[in-house]
Amino acid sequence: MTQLSISTHAGVFDAIAAGPTGGRPVLLLHGFPQTGVVWRRQIKVLAAHGFRVVAPDQRGYSPGARPQRPEDYRISHLVDDVVAITEELGWETFDLVGHDWGGAVAWWTADAHPGRVRTLTVVSTPHPGALATTLRTDEDQRSRSHYMIDWRETPATEERMLAHGAQELRDFYAGKVPQDSADAYVRHLSRPGALTAALNWYRAGRPDGAIGVIDVPTLYVWSTDDSAFGPAAAQETERWVKGPYRFEILQGVSHWIPEEAPEPLSHLLLDHLRAHGEYAPRSENAVVDPQKR
Repeated sequence: MTQLSISTHAGVFDAIAAGPTGGRPVLLLHGFPQTGVVWRRQIKVLAAHGFRVVAPDQRGYSPGARPQRPEDYRISHLVDDVVAITEELGWETFDLVGHDWGGAVAWWTADAHPGRVRTLTVVSTPHPGALATTLRTDEDQRSRSHYMIDWRETPATEERMLAHGAQELRDFYAGKVPQDSADAYVRHLSRPGALTAALNWYRAGRPDGAIGVIDVPTLYVWSTDDSAFGPAAAQETERWVKGPYRFEILQGVSHWIPEEAPEPLSHLLLDHLRAHGEYAPRSENAVVDPQKR
């Protein structure tokens, strides 16, 4: 793997990359509270099969792309970052993979730019429309998502998470993330301004508009022991995809799928990419207001 610095109009994004430069391009988006390192096992597998794989540290996680205002982390800006990064890499089309918040960005990017996203793979995170539906109708999902209200509204969240050797931050990984990776994430987010930037993803406010039904080949991987996303939102996601869709459930696995179950995820991802290499998405995407679902 090599280190990259990707310069865009929004700043400079740090990234890790592997695979032949002329290989089929795959972009991997991490979530909270992690970095592109979360994908290191998948990167090795994909690169070994000839894919060109890049995993950036996203907005706020890269020191060179760390605006201070919460509103600078709205989903539209995060989607624009994906476009800017891939344009700088010279990728006209690409396969897109995301976990946690990176999964949310991936859903929105596939909706906004179906002509550029060859395939979509989302790990853990349900379609935003499915999540909105279940937040209105499912008490279990409302309970699972309550933490986000605290993080948005409590100014001392950063101080609390980093107290006592960042014990609260370490507790998120629940022993499911390799210790060396957990230590790296804590070091990264303990640097001045880094954790506030990461939490600004939660504090940025609602999206500017409604997301549509996804019309690119989609693999959605969910796990039964996910504490953040319950079965109702996971099952509801199918209603929000009209392209080829595959839903895979990993039994007994927590939210941290890329690191807790790297081999099954890598196998599913590789199979999905091979199955849809020549698929051409439609130029138009049906838009559905989540409030009307």
